[in-house]
Amino acid sequence: MKFKVLGRVEIANGTASTALARSKIGHMLSLLLAMNNETVSVDMLIDELWGEQVPRSAQATLQTYVYMARKMFTESLRVPNAQRLLVTQPPGYMLAADQDAIDSVVFERLVREGSESLERGDPESTVVTLTDALKMSRGCPFAGMPTGTALKAHVTYLQELRLTALGLRIDAREQLGRHRDIIPELRSLVAEHPLNEGFHAQLIKSLLRCGRRAEALQAYQRLWQILDAELGLQPTPEVQRLHHEVLG
Repeated sequence: MKFKVLGRVEIANGTASTALARSKIGHMLSLLLAMNNETVSVDMLIDELWGEQVPRSAQATLQTYVYMARKMFTESLRVPNAQRLLVTQPPGYMLAADQDAIDSVVFERLVREGSESLERGDPESTVVTLTDALKMSRGCPFAGMPTGTALKAHVTYLQELRLTALGLRIDAREQLGRHRDIIPELRSLVAEHPLNEGFHAQLIKSLLRCGRRAEALQAYQRLWQILDAELGLQPTPEVQRLHHEVLG
């Protein structure tokens, strides 16, 4: 089976597939996928699904959701023994999926491998590995699904991990001397993430390495204006040193 969560949540078993609807059942399965083969307690599931509006029948209703999810696995996805996939395991439930079956787990592994190859001094491998990882992203993780405290935290983690992957790939391409090639991507990233100082710094550095000193200075001034207006802060000492290099 394959589980996709880096975008809309989709589950496939051979030629059979389904996209999870925005529902309590979809929400429950999303959290179980996020926890990745770990038992999620009944209390945690109830808190995730209902927050402060917990009905008296929450535990019985949760059991019904589990039953309906297993029925979906059996009827829509032709899973022969759904109880071995969606496992009752005190104090709660676990989705027993293979590690490589969940795209977010593969994504995490590829980002880790890309980071390690960069540390070993192999930027070419880093670019290849992280490009493969970033291709897996289809939008916001768990797109369209309601999120409680736990699932929202996992969505934020995956979004931050994607930014890390983008930054590492840019670092690797810089080490390969591809400064000119990454400038368009960096301009797009600073527009999309205006408070990400790392992307601004990489843009300034790449412009400087390409001999575009005036544009590098403009990029620094733009960063300074954003930080001052939004946060009342100045650029970090590292970025200020980069500014002095631009001026020099």
